[in-house]
Amino acid sequence: MASILHSAFTYSTSLSFICNCSKRNSFRVRCNVIEPLKYDNGPPCISILNNNLLDSKFHLGNTMIKNDTRLRIFSGTANPALSQEIACYMGLDLGKIKIKRFADGEIYVQLQESVRGCDVFLVQPTCPPANENIMELLVMIDACRRASAKNITAVIPYFGYARADRKTQGRESIAAKLVANLITEAGANRVLACDLHSGQSMGYFDIPVDHVYGQPVILDYLASKAISSDDLVVVSPDVGGVARARAFAKKLSDAPLAIVDKRRQGHNVAEVMNLIGDVKGKVAVMVDDMIDTAGQL
Repeated sequence: MASILHSAFTYSTSLSFICNCSKRNSFRVRCNVIEPLKYDNGPPCISILNNNLLDSKFHLGNTMIKNDTRLRIFSGTANPALSQEIACYMGLDLGKIKIKRFADGEIYVQLQESVRGCDVFLVQPTCPPANENIMELLVMIDACRRASAKNITAVIPYFGYARADRKTQGRESIAAKLVANLITEAGANRVLACDLHSGQSMGYFDIPVDHVYGQPVILDYLASKAISSDDLVVVSPDVGGVARARAFAKKLSDAPLAIVDKRRQGHNVAEVMNLIGDVKGKVAVMVDDMIDTAGQL
């Protein structure tokens, strides 16, 4: 206790000295701390002011903050391999985080490093088991918010419950809107999603949404195969995906389009009734938005 009070007194004295000297022109101040301060959330930072706010900031230990340490990437348990690949591409290390489950299935999350004032990216697709992964994402967001993160971005390559984005029958829920509300209320500042079931899902969020597409990667892959445009046909697996398939075909030298007419007898059950278009002897590229059982493929 005595050591803590002594350190606090020394820190207060240094602040008073800086305030008294702030009327002069810009200069650097080195604080002579008798005993090293003990802190868990990084060295405290002091801005030195004259008539204008200076861009440079100094620690009590005379160490400047590095901008590259303001970004943190944390991974959930849904797809750690993807998170590691993203971190390697960015030239960063994954943030240290502790995630475990109690005996009754409750999820426990604790950040193992400081994120105060940092831009945090949480990589957690809500793939199966969707309920487990969504709840884990919510607890991760809450942990970052309570740790005083500056911005929290939820990176969700596979957005669960996205197909429930409208009412097709009476007394149905719109679960996509519910999940969007949960992520927003948990404390996320931004969402990054990939190939959502429909563009209208972005409107369910009250925070900015970055919607990225995998189309450029697939187009580059098809271009590397040197397939003749006369031998190529783009297939939409249902009538609802015609606009998506047409846009894809347009970027493939206006390739012809085929449409599968199917009927759904129930959830995850599809029956093909007709095929509109010619696919005989051609390379068919089927464009769909999401796959969980791959039954219709």
